[in-house]
Amino acid sequence: MGGTLDISTFYYPLRHLSPCTFNIAIDLKTRVRLSSYHKGMVKVSSKGFESAEYPFNKAPFDHPLGLMFAIAAYFGAEGVHIDIDSSSPPRSALGGSSAAAVALVGAFLSIAPGLVKHAEALSFSRRKAAILAYVLESSVAGVPCGLQDQLAAAYGGVNAWYWRSDIEGSLFKKKVVVRKNFHKDLERHITLAYCGIPHESKNINSKWVKQFLSGKSYELWAEIVVCTQKFIDALAEKNFRHASAAMNAEMDIRRKMTPDVLDDMGVKLVESAHEFNCGARFTGAGGGGCMWGIGKAGDIDRLKPVWEELLSSRKEACLLDVKIDSDGLLVNGL
Repeated sequence: MGGTLDISTFYYPLRHLSPCTFNIAIDLKTRVRLSSYHKGMVKVSSKGFESAEYPFNKAPFDHPLGLMFAIAAYFGAEGVHIDIDSSSPPRSALGGSSAAAVALVGAFLSIAPGLVKHAEALSFSRRKAAILAYVLESSVAGVPCGLQDQLAAAYGGVNAWYWRSDIEGSLFKKKVVVRKNFHKDLERHITLAYCGIPHESKNINSKWVKQFLSGKSYELWAEIVVCTQKFIDALAEKNFRHASAAMNAEMDIRRKMTPDVLDDMGVKLVESAHEFNCGARFTGAGGGGCMWGIGKAGDIDRLKPVWEELLSSRKEACLLDVKIDSDGLLVNGL
């Protein structure tokens, strides 16, 4: 909820409204393993992508795996094979690339000083891994980037993130919305669908940025801030009807700004969720990928078979198992 508000283009002008976003870290782990490779070379392998290798000083950052090459370059890592294994569908709008970046940065940060050129000046921490992954992605993405995906991957859990616009101090404030001992209960109130079509987040995000910069959508984004705050308050009180209503109100605003944020399948999933008094929203920036729903446990139980039936008409589309990840970034058990 509230995605895109974690981009400074939005949260600086909207600072007086206390912009925030909400996310849930789900237990579809992305694992990164580092191993030695040919001297002077960097190789990256990742499920859903063709493996690539380049000389350290010639690795392209505009490659589909360019972010991983950029992270290796930052740490001065050569002669290394980066192997990424993700449990989520590729390009499913579940923050997979950001999670992989956090995992890779965490792996480099945990390496003993001297094995990579810059490790001696750094130490491992979740906050450091998240922010470093974010700034490196921002440096090569070519479009404005947010921070909430990296934070979810680093910290885990069910959190609201408040974006700070002060020049001094932290970039964000973390608020736990649902504590760890209630995660199992929350899992009964949510469902997650992969719609079978990969997404490109920059396509929709770019439209939102352009609209906002033109001055055409300021009031709509102010409404999105309010919807997100209402959702967070309702979920903290375990009022799933009010949370669903706030989610659906935000969803309506998004569709008004960018009708293509949902494809035909997404529209059907949203409409069926409404029939069962549930909320439904795209993950990430929409335009393909995943949809998630929230509501009373009984309403979600009735919604799931309807979503399964709708998804069965499209190859690869399916409901994903929803388990909340409470741990966030782990490096060799740290």
